[in-house]
Amino acid sequence: MKFTKFGKALLMSALTAGVIFGVSSCIQTYSVGYLYVTTTVTAQPSGEGLITGYKIEHNTGGLTKINGLPISTGGANPIRAVLTQASRFVYVLNRGANSAGNGNCTTANPCLSPNITLFAVGGNGILTPQQTYYTQGNNPFRIAVDSSGSYLMVLDHDAPSSAGCQAALGSGVTSCGDITVFQINGTTGRLSLVQNQQVLIAGVPLTYFPVPANPVDFLLTASNVLTLTSSTAQTSFPYTGGSQVFPYTYNGSTGQLTLSLSTPQSLGIAQGNAIVNGSGTVYVLDNEPITYTSSGTTTTAASQILPFTVGTNGSLQAQTGGIVPDDPTMANPTQLLVESKGKFVYLANQGNNTTGNNPNSGIAAYLLNTSPSYQLTFIPGEPFGSGSGPQCIVEDPSDQYVFTANQYDSTVTGRVLDPNSGVLNNMRVSSSYVLPGPASWCFIDGRTN
Repeated sequence: MKFTKFGKALLMSALTAGVIFGVSSCIQTYSVGYLYVTTTVTAQPSGEGLITGYKIEHNTGGLTKINGLPISTGGANPIRAVLTQASRFVYVLNRGANSAGNGNCTTANPCLSPNITLFAVGGNGILTPQQTYYTQGNNPFRIAVDSSGSYLMVLDHDAPSSAGCQAALGSGVTSCGDITVFQINGTTGRLSLVQNQQVLIAGVPLTYFPVPANPVDFLLTASNVLTLTSSTAQTSFPYTGGSQVFPYTYNGSTGQLTLSLSTPQSLGIAQGNAIVNGSGTVYVLDNEPITYTSSGTTTTAASQILPFTVGTNGSLQAQTGGIVPDDPTMANPTQLLVESKGKFVYLANQGNNTTGNNPNSGIAAYLLNTSPSYQLTFIPGEPFGSGSGPQCIVEDPSDQYVFTANQYDSTVTGRVLDPNSGVLNNMRVSSSYVLPGPASWCFIDGRTN
């Protein structure tokens, strides 16, 4: 077949268009994961909960809302949420509201109708509510899932009876908190209560695992459950003042918790906010001043990070010289993130205000030394900006972006992670997205479909 000059030109144009189309197809955007954020509805004094979801765009880190979201979390004042390892189920912990219809729950006026709402994760990140479950104690505020996705635990600030406290912790203990343990059905996601086979009252197992009074936070590791508690009364949320840790030994086959130390271990601090795990090191975030010297300059930071390893029976072993100051311009650390390659550590600071812009909010950033592995040094250029009052900090599945969800200005903010320096740069697209209400928690799902 012979082509005219016009036909040859037409053919070349078509081939060129095909090549251009092929190249553009290779760089088309796609989602690397889903970012979910729990919030309350600002206009509702009862604290009605919502869960919002976003697709994370690979090339820019931009966020696009998932169709069908936000939806109700199934209760009031959602405080935490977890995703099972296989990315099939989400569990949202709703604190509930007190008798006055607000979230200012106390030991004397506890939250009413707190619950755990189960959601199934469907195509395109859609969440579908399934069932609702209830803990054994009052004022639940923390939730965790073990690494196998077999057991779920909830930390209740107030145990249901003094008899259970005394039976487990000693005759002189009249009040305590508790951990409610559930087994997860791997097929349906449904929860079934795990009874405490270690403590019997009149021959009947307790339905919970007591912890000392005034719990602040807890951490589930492969073989221990570590509860950060306060030595002073903490009767209203948010609970602070962590000063000691109480360990249980955890059996991953049965979900049973066994007392490993008879009394809590003192940490020598008075304002612990959180206990978190990062690359095998346990970090306690402490919101009280530390004075340190760097490059010949003595500085006082408002808060600090304490690194530990876990020893025999769940006892924490302090790392010599390991205490690290927070950035001196930051305050009230809430969450810590060790990035996926183990090179950098990011500390989200909530700040001290309750509304609007907050000069103490932001992200402190550290280089994680390889020897010893727990020591941290500031990354030049930190701290990095976030929204006001970050409640959580997460890294996207492609290891390119870091996001925070922020309480005081009801936003999600994102930054680009420089893999060489650890610097968090501004995004090329919008770095801030408005939420339907104040953020309380966030998490990432790396499975897209």
